Amino acid sequence: MLQWEFLESVKMPDGKGSMELMRRGKEMIIRIDDHELMGTHVHGSEEALSDLAFDHLDVLHPEGNVAVLIGGLGVGFTAAAALRRCGPAGRVVVAELVEAIARWNEGELGDASGHPMRDERAELVLTDVAELIRNPPQPWHAILLDVDNGPKSFTQLANGWLYSPQGIRCAYEALMPGGMLAVWSAHDDQSFTRRLERGDFRVELVPVRARGSRGGNRHFIWTAIRPQ
Repeated sequence: MLQWEFLESVKMPDGKGSMELMRRGKEMIIRIDDHELMGTHVHGSEEALSDLAFDHLDVLHPEGNVAVLIGGLGVGFTAAAALRRCGPAGRVVVAELVEAIARWNEGELGDASGHPMRDERAELVLTDVAELIRNPPQPWHAILLDVDNGPKSFTQLANGWLYSPQGIRCAYEALMPGGMLAVWSAHDDQSFTRRLERGDFRVELVPVRARGSRGGNRHFIWTAIRPQ
């Protein structure tokens, strides 16, 4: 049986813990302190994060020319799914805090998702996604967050702001009327659902599978719509 091969390790931006890139045959994973965070072979729920947003946006903007902010590049599957449904004048901005993830995606890791950041409609910004929510360059039609394992499982302690009442209010104000905030999570969290509802969003919690139609672990995506 093939063994995992260590490729590179980098310190997390807050200095707490390390992130590693591993390879086994054609499969690659990124893990934090020995816990797998994402990989090239399991990405159905990451694609669902984008597809759920576009199922909503397609009704309001059938031409697909929308501005979408994605928090977290990962292995690029959410960005690739957004670009498949984004119109010719659409824009997909990806905020990635960890420079190494961006660099790894330029090489072999990015092969799995087809290197979406090479698309002329895509832009990668090396920053905390919170900065583009607090100070959006334009109102977003959708904000897609996949930066943690959920509202209580942070990769960076500072990410707690994203799920706080203040972060939810900033996301609401950064969206166009009718826009959607979509949040990926490995776990349900009823308290986060209530915070979204108190933030005036129309909220639905959607269970999805890690491997899409092929099943896999159960994950969750909150779809929160700012009313028109």
